[in-house]
Order: sequence, then structure tokens, then C-alpha cells
Amino acid sequence: MTSSSAAAPSTRHAPGSGGGPGRFGSPGSLGPVGLVLAGGVSVQFGGALAVTLMPRAGALGIVTLRLLASAVVLLLVCRPRLRGHSRSDWGTVIAFGIAMGAMNSLFYEAIARIPLGPAVTLEVLGPLALSVLASRRIANALWAGLALAGVFLLGGGNFGTLDPIGVVYGLGAGAMWAAYIIFSARTGRRFPQADGLALAMTVAALLALPMGTAEAGTRLLNPVTLGLGSAVAMLSSVLPYTLELLALRRLPASTFAVLMSLEPALAATAGFLVLGQALSATEVAAIALVIVASIGAVRTRVARGKAPEPVPEA
Repeated sequence: MTSSSAAAPSTRHAPGSGGGPGRFGSPGSLGPVGLVLAGGVSVQFGGALAVTLMPRAGALGIVTLRLLASAVVLLLVCRPRLRGHSRSDWGTVIAFGIAMGAMNSLFYEAIARIPLGPAVTLEVLGPLALSVLASRRIANALWAGLALAGVFLLGGGNFGTLDPIGVVYGLGAGAMWAAYIIFSARTGRRFPQADGLALAMTVAALLALPMGTAEAGTRLLNPVTLGLGSAVAMLSSVLPYTLELLALRRLPASTFAVLMSLEPALAATAGFLVLGQALSATEVAAIALVIVASIGAVRTRVARGKAPEPVPEA
């Protein structure tokens, strides 16, 4: 997928092989839809666990642990080849890593200040905006207007009910998610399988390490913090990557993108169950509007005959 054919909200996960339309067979006991939903649940509950860890190591400390653990696992599994790549290839993978690191850092700063559901709703606006800009259709402009109405409701009309700094971080994470989509697609074309992801994750981890160390210091070395941080990495990165790569072998790309549009609802559920973050009726309606807008944008692109490719993080 190129920047001119960006998907509506896709997941923040590994670039996998494109999943063309196919029958909804069952790899293992779960079908591909079940695998994608399981991956989404894993991501959001991983985010909720990360919130509980922030008093131990801070937002940037948890981001550092997550990226480092994910990078180690991906490097061991993928064992990417370092030679034979052009300067342009390395420039692309470095840009991908910067976008990935910034997206994760901004998102974790957001969920340190505002509930998980609203944070993911704000973040999902980045991919939605990218899809609307790429489409240049009136219908998609209408979907964008619906999403903006949802954001207006989410802030109670003036964002007085949400920490404004958290809102800025959430919107920034969305912008970085859009950049992530662009560079993940370019990286996927230049590197085989998930090699580019492993290298980009390493870049992101190295960039996050100084900030995480400055914020958390020796607290990062606490065995409990290390263990729980590794659990966040497994829930938010490694497990979803695996489930989605399996699902994308059989799942139509358009269906995948629609399922990813449900992430704000999954995040709100995780926030309620794990963190006790109850949402008002207005906030629930706002999240629903953004979800409907995201699904509508995907279906509009599919109707046009340009099904969005599944471009996998935070």
C-alpha cells in the first residue's frame, strides 16, 4: 500500500503478507475473524496493563520496556539480514522506526492522562484522515465530518472533561500512526517478510532508551517491572503480530480494516474491566460515531474497487 491508497484505521502491527479475499476457513480452533479480534483484545488489554505499570516506571519507561522486549523477540525470530540493502532502504526503515517510536511514546503519554477508550478514539483519527485524504471523495469527507462530530462529543463540546495535554498527545499519536502506515508499507516492499519490522522496532527501541532511562532510571531494572513490561510487549506486540499474520492469509483486506475500526470499543471495554474507567453515555456515543465513520470510510473505498491493504502497532 502506498500513501495514495492508505487504509482506513488499520492496526499498529507487523506488516504481513497481503491477505486477499478468501474463504473464512479456520486456522486452528479460531477462524481468521476470531484471530483478528483476539489480537485486538490482546492489544487493548496490554495497553490497560501498561497503565497500571506507569506508577512504577512512567509512560516513557514502559514504552522503552515494551519496545526493547518486542525488538529482542523479533530479532530472534526473524534474524534479519543486514547486508545487501541500499541507503534508501535503510532510510525507509529508520523513518519507520522513528514513526513507530513516536507513535508509542505519544500514545502512552496520552493514556497516562486520559481514559484508554477516548485515547484510542483520538488516535484512530490519524489513519481515518489519511484514508479520507487519499480517497478525495465526497462520501469520505462526510465520514470525516461524522468522526469530527464524535471527537467534539468526546470532549464534551470543549474538551473540558478530558486533560487537554492528554488530548494533544492522543492526536499526535494519531498523526504518527498515519506516518507509520505509510512507512510500514514502504518498508514491506523493500524488506522480505517481517525483517523490516524487526529492524524498525530495534530503531524505535534505541531511540526510546535514553528517554525511558531518564524518566525511570534504575526502576527499569526492577525484576517485577521487567517481567510486567515484557508481558505488555507480548500482549501489545508479539501475540497480535502472530495472530494477525495467520489471519491475513485468508481474511479479505477490507474485512480486516473494518475489524480494526472496532479498536476504540475494545479499548473502552479494557479500560472499564481492568482500570475501572467507566464512560458516560455521551462518551460512548462519541466512540460509536468514530467507529461508524471508520467503517464507512473502509466500505466506501471497497465500493470504489480499491480495498485497503492491511498495513499493520504502538
